[in-house]
Amino acid sequence: MLIRFKKSFEKIAMGLLSFMPAEKDLKQLQQTIKQYETADDWQLFLWKQDEDIIGAIGVIFKDEDVVEVRHISVNPSHRQQGIGKSMVNAVKELYKTKTVIPNDETEKFFEKCKSNKDKNC
Repeated sequence: MLIRFKKSFEKIAMGLLSFMPAEKDLKQLQQTIKQYETADDWQLFLWKQDEDIIGAIGVIFKDEDVVEVRHISVNPSHRQQGIGKSMVNAVKELYKTKTVIPNDETEKFFEKCKSNKDKNC
């Protein structure tokens, strides 16, 4: 289930986003979290399964018709279960009147989901 990020989930969100290659540096990661907390055009969502938060997906509103997926991250112990694809689909459903696109970092994942017909992308 997709839930909106809030300050009380900051440590969990930082842990999940730290798996992204561009977010390995602590200062960069802190800046990214700050953007999600303060910028109106940046939205971070977490994926809750049972009682655990196991994924994060962050989007940026490029304009009124386009939403760019900037971050997708799943806890390594929960990968290959279709969670990333479920998060992308949930964002597409949430913003169904907009076009949801990847950025350079998430493009390979989007392509894998398109070419991989099973749920484990």
